[in-house]
Amino acid sequence: MDTQHATSIEQLFGYSQTLTDQDVREEIVSSIYQTTHSICKDVVHYSNKEKLQRSEKLDKILTSPIWGFPIMLAMLAVVIYLTIAGANIPSDAIASFFNWIEGYLTAGFKAIHAPEWLYGILVLGFYRGTAWVVSVMLPPMAIFFPVFALLENFGYLPRVAFNMDRLFKKSGAHGKQSLTMAMGFGCNAAAIMSTRIIESPRERMLAILTNNFVPCNGRWPTLILLSSLFMAASFTGGMKTFITALVVVLMVVFGIIVTLTVSWVLSKTALKGIPTHYTLELPPYRKPKIINTIVRATLDKSLYVLKRAVIVAAPAGVLTWVLANLYIGDTSILMYVVHFLDPFAKAIGLDGFILMAFILGLPANEVVLPTLLMGYLATGALTEVDNMSELSHIFTSHGWTWLTALNMMLFSLLHYPCGTTLINIYKETKSVKWTFVAFILPTSLAIIVTFLVNQIVRGLGLV
Repeated sequence: MDTQHATSIEQLFGYSQTLTDQDVREEIVSSIYQTTHSICKDVVHYSNKEKLQRSEKLDKILTSPIWGFPIMLAMLAVVIYLTIAGANIPSDAIASFFNWIEGYLTAGFKAIHAPEWLYGILVLGFYRGTAWVVSVMLPPMAIFFPVFALLENFGYLPRVAFNMDRLFKKSGAHGKQSLTMAMGFGCNAAAIMSTRIIESPRERMLAILTNNFVPCNGRWPTLILLSSLFMAASFTGGMKTFITALVVVLMVVFGIIVTLTVSWVLSKTALKGIPTHYTLELPPYRKPKIINTIVRATLDKSLYVLKRAVIVAAPAGVLTWVLANLYIGDTSILMYVVHFLDPFAKAIGLDGFILMAFILGLPANEVVLPTLLMGYLATGALTEVDNMSELSHIFTSHGWTWLTALNMMLFSLLHYPCGTTLINIYKETKSVKWTFVAFILPTSLAIIVTFLVNQIVRGLGLV
């Protein structure tokens, strides 16, 4: 063997020593891709070469290590901006419509001399709870889900998964978790079922335990409404919508950071192991079938979620009214619960009403806000809400500040999964232990984060 070849082999060996397992895999995959690409170039003839080149150019930008993430965040911001800007007027209109109907219902109950308790349960509890969910949730969902579906139809969401794959690998999780996380933006319960695509039991458990840290359809209204009422309170018009969207995007980013951090910690402790790999095949870009996609997303997702929310909201509304109107001495059961929860709730920047709403909202996140509103209204602060702008007065009259809103948003983002999701976790894991971990882990994190934020902000005198 001559000196030149010996030197080359030594250099190659030295280079191989510096490579990690991940580097070796990427080198192999890259080599396979380049080889197959070269073979295809020689033997495959495309009828529309321009379309192929367009796709490759788009992929170089959308999956770029430099531009991929900024574009992804910008796209999310645009979707949220459109959701907020498009939902405000319909929400107010639907709320006004339901208030108009409530006037006739009230007149009808008075005309037949119905007992107060029956009017309270059916109108103030059942009807108002249902009306709130419909007016607040239907317009945003009717925009968010179709727009998200159009991006999926276009072929962009697999590129998002490709970009997120790098981060999940570094956190010790599986790249496919990015796909289950994307589904969690619609429904965490459905995302738990989608973790079946992950073959490794360890990595599948990681995905199950951390899936809750991205906002689902039930938490979007809370994030959007509180961002608009408090974080963007000093702005008007388009700037108010922009600031609201920006705050919501930051919340989503924070949720993703928490997902990656918790995955990394679990992969180093309770769920140790070596990450497995997978190669993601990117589908071609397609021209979205706009009308078909919008109709399907609205009917399949928006109305399904709304139906589920209403089924849960109606009993929650009735229960809240009953608790507020059953007295032990001079105090309602609701106020006993609120006073009991209040000291702990104040320590984490909330109040007893908010914590009670989260507890009663265990069956579904969609009912937290209406339950909270009904709890406040039961104290006599206001008797009705004519439009969304009056909500700010309801909250501030109960001592809310921007810090209260921020802590409620953080608690909503991080706290335990809804009842449906917990049931799915048990079905998928067949384990009471892991279901309990899926409940206690995010709840503990939500308490720690809100406690720290509350203490730091108050310690610095910012409120």
